[in-house]
Amino acid sequence: MESSAKLSLARLSPRKTRTVADLVRGKGIQQALNTLSFLPNPSAQILLKLLKSAVANAEQKGVNDIDKLFVKTIFVDGGAVLKRFVPRAMGRASKIRKPTSHISVVLSDTKTR
Repeated sequence: MESSAKLSLARLSPRKTRTVADLVRGKGIQQALNTLSFLPNPSAQILLKLLKSAVANAEQKGVNDIDKLFVKTIFVDGGAVLKRFVPRAMGRASKIRKPTSHISVVLSDTKTR
C-alpha cells in the first residue's frame, strides 16, 4: 500500500533540496529518518517533517508494519519565484530571487519494479 505527502511553496531552493532528497530516495523509512535528522541543511528538517507526515498518512490508511515502508519516490519541483529589489548605488536596483519548491514523497511497503 502506498501513502504520500506533498508540500507546496516551501521557501527552499529546489537545487539545494534535491541534493538532500537524493540521499533518502529508495531507503527504508527508519534509515531515511535517521539520515535526515543528522543533516545540518534547513531542507533536511523540512523533508524530515514531510516524511513523518507520510508515515502518519500510512498509519491512517491502515498499514500494519511501519518498519517495512521505504521511500518509493521523492521529487522536488521548482515553484514560484518571489522577486524582490534591493537599492544599489547611483539610483539603481538589483534583483533578488527567492525560489520556492514543491516537494512530493511517496512511501510504499512493497518493492516493485
